[in-house]
Amino acid sequence: MLWLLFFLVTAIHAELCQPGAANAFKVRLSIRTALGDKAYAWDTNEEYLFKAMVAFSMRKVPNREATEISHVLLCNVTQRVSFWFVVTDPSKNHTLPAVEVQTAIRMNKNRINGAFFLNDQTLEFLKIPSTLAPPVDPSVPIWVIIFGVIFCIVIVAITLLILSGIRQRRRKNKEPSEVDDAEDKCENMNTIENGIPCDPLDMKGGHMNDAFMTEDERLTPL
Repeated sequence: MLWLLFFLVTAIHAELCQPGAANAFKVRLSIRTALGDKAYAWDTNEEYLFKAMVAFSMRKVPNREATEISHVLLCNVTQRVSFWFVVTDPSKNHTLPAVEVQTAIRMNKNRINGAFFLNDQTLEFLKIPSTLAPPVDPSVPIWVIIFGVIFCIVIVAITLLILSGIRQRRRKNKEPSEVDDAEDKCENMNTIENGIPCDPLDMKGGHMNDAFMTEDERLTPL
């Protein structure tokens, strides 16, 4: 009688868990890739641990708190460590919806990875998207980084203002000296006509050219 019951249960499980079945998920593990020489063998103990982790995850889903390890079925286990699994509801003799299983796995993927010393790349649920890596807290508080950036900007701005002021002062100091030099050059420069240097023309007092003066004009009246 017990043998017949076991046979029936096995047949039901085989029908529920098979590749490509509704609500079934394929899992692939790369233990050798992840751990190298420290890789462990995948055996029935590891299968039991996997079932326990899935059941643990399902118990965190609302209305699935009664999930047991025996409700998780594995099938088509290969030596390269890949297999299919489903989560069943014995009371109704069917598998739980894939959406619920997917939600449970995603919520606890980090816990499952840690149980087998693997990560999202070496423990893959092929129909379940990988979980996002948890945000890494920076070693330096964010406010310190922001303060440092603002402080650097203020220092650069002050430096530029100081350099701009120094340049403007130098330009102002150079302009009067250049004007004075130009005036000195104009005063000391003699005009050249036909190769003969001439005295500069006095525009105020006037200047008489002796070559064009009459004899009466040359005589200075007494």
